[in-house]
Amino acid sequence: MQFAKYVACGISLLAMACQAPAEDHSPGGEELYQLCSNCHGETGAGRPVLNAPAIAGLGSWYIEAQLKKFRSGERGTHPEDLPGMGMRPMAMSLQNDAQIADIAAHVAAMPATRPKPILDGDAAKGAGIYATCSTCHGKSGEGEQEKSAPALNKTHDWYLVRQLQNFKSRVRGGNPADATGAQMLPWVAMLADEQAMKDVVAHIQTLK
Repeated sequence: MQFAKYVACGISLLAMACQAPAEDHSPGGEELYQLCSNCHGETGAGRPVLNAPAIAGLGSWYIEAQLKKFRSGERGTHPEDLPGMGMRPMAMSLQNDAQIADIAAHVAAMPATRPKPILDGDAAKGAGIYATCSTCHGKSGEGEQEKSAPALNKTHDWYLVRQLQNFKSRVRGGNPADATGAQMLPWVAMLADEQAMKDVVAHIQTLK
């Protein structure tokens, strides 16, 4: 059922893009984002019921990089990454890098609002773990483009834990073409278990 839901959603988004009128019109980022809003919401606040995280305010460079990964198959092709497989058709519907840049700029300009935490992590224990993460993602989880490290303090805790799980199992970052994703693999190897992941993410949720 879950697989069918993600595939159906992805196919419907791709069909909507392909059926657009063949006019001499170049849609801007706001117009292009209407496809994304079906899952991520009009304000980019995400929709957990659709496994779509909050993306508002993320760096445009990061949004661009991930859309290109989904388009090329570096992400969204592993059979255990069903949400990622749902994202790939949307990324493939974007006609060129200029459209990707436009949509990324629109998302980056959206006001970010931190989603309410829902997991049971121990932020105090997570603080010690995050000291290592901060070397790339920053003391406040603000991210650092030069290290290809995205901001962590603008999205859902459940999404962050899922991505740590995906990196741990190489569902993400295991594709030989995904060099920046592979950077995460040695770091997640130091996380003992899922509780450690919840703990470090709980700490991230406290960062200003």
